[in-house]
Amino acid sequence: MIRPVIGTVAARVAITAANLLVVALAGQTLGAEGLGTISLLVLGITLVLILAHVVGGGGLVYLVPRLGVRTVLVPSYAWALLSAAIAYVLAHFVPLAPNGTAVHLVALAFLQALNSIHLNILVGQERIGLQNGILVIQSAVQLLGFGILLAWDGSDLMDYIVATYVAYGLTVLLSGWFALRAATHGTLAPTSGNFRALVKQGGFGQLANLAQLLNYRAAYYLIELFRGTAALGVYSVAMQLAEGSWLVPKSIGGVLYSKVSNMEEQRRQVQATLILFKVSVLFGLLCAVVLILLPDVLFATIFGNEVRGLRPLLLLIAPGLVAMSGSQVLSHFLSGTGRIHHNLVGSALGLLLTASVGWPLIQTHGSLGAALTATLAYSTSLIYQMTVFLRITGAPVHDLLPQHHDVRKARMLWHLYRSGRAERGSYL
Repeated sequence: MIRPVIGTVAARVAITAANLLVVALAGQTLGAEGLGTISLLVLGITLVLILAHVVGGGGLVYLVPRLGVRTVLVPSYAWALLSAAIAYVLAHFVPLAPNGTAVHLVALAFLQALNSIHLNILVGQERIGLQNGILVIQSAVQLLGFGILLAWDGSDLMDYIVATYVAYGLTVLLSGWFALRAATHGTLAPTSGNFRALVKQGGFGQLANLAQLLNYRAAYYLIELFRGTAALGVYSVAMQLAEGSWLVPKSIGGVLYSKVSNMEEQRRQVQATLILFKVSVLFGLLCAVVLILLPDVLFATIFGNEVRGLRPLLLLIAPGLVAMSGSQVLSHFLSGTGRIHHNLVGSALGLLLTASVGWPLIQTHGSLGAALTATLAYSTSLIYQMTVFLRITGAPVHDLLPQHHDVRKARMLWHLYRSGRAERGSYL
């Protein structure tokens, strides 16, 4: 289990670094308002992908080995196209995109939906390393293209959009080549039964993802409403820095999901979850401390002179950052043991708190209120997940706290990886 975790962490580090460099370039050239516009564009694309992933999302990982690649292709592609059409219509009535970017938002979301289909097929074929490599290439191409366009014809929002087109388009071709060239198993003729299986497998998970996304991003729309796009740009940088620290917890959670799904013995499921929960929380805590200690002048130097006042935001976000580090592991345990509805409930509770508390806090205190709301919402979700985990497993509360033998278990995990036996036998 350690080998895929390390590989995925390495890929996420590279992707996060590339994304932060893109943010830095945008901040230096487009200013805080440009950063705010880009954050709204990315959020709109993500919302469209929530709908597209009902069929073409993570459910493919489960169904590809059972139904075959050819069987899932037609309904997945058709649903991606339908999702783009629905988004295009909605964009005329709902502010999904910043002014003048609706067509680009829909087109980019469609490309990314196709890419998601191909990448989930690769994961279903257990080609995780290839998936990681393609995602790294996508981020690198976007960064390189954005930098070249900024240097070539001056700074403009379209530089970011064109670079994203190139990155997404190239990745669709690359991921499609690897995912589909061996697509011999299954039938191309779609059936209602296969479509229902895709919707059943992906639909419920996407409801949880939608609730979690709104939990993460509802504040964006409120900040723009009450404080403007420039204030949103500064807040979005703070959130990207905070969420960048989740790269290890997310990587751990993703691999834990795969392993827990294939473990029949609950004792091993619980042992794996507990040790990885503590590792994730510790990593989140270390990242929070580092972010808090960094001087505000450093952020202004990296992201542009208009990006100031990040430190107070990071101070308020830090407890929520740590909470979500632990939540990443518990949510994947619940998904891997067939209890994904608890993730939906946890996200919904966080969203309810955001809706009830966020509006007055953001209206009164702006970005500081949004940061405090985020911490309260993330902590609420974690508390619910911890309660459910303890009730399901019968584990005592103190098992979630650091213990003297945790170091021994962590060292054993590392030893198994170094000796090349990380994929075999009991690792705890």
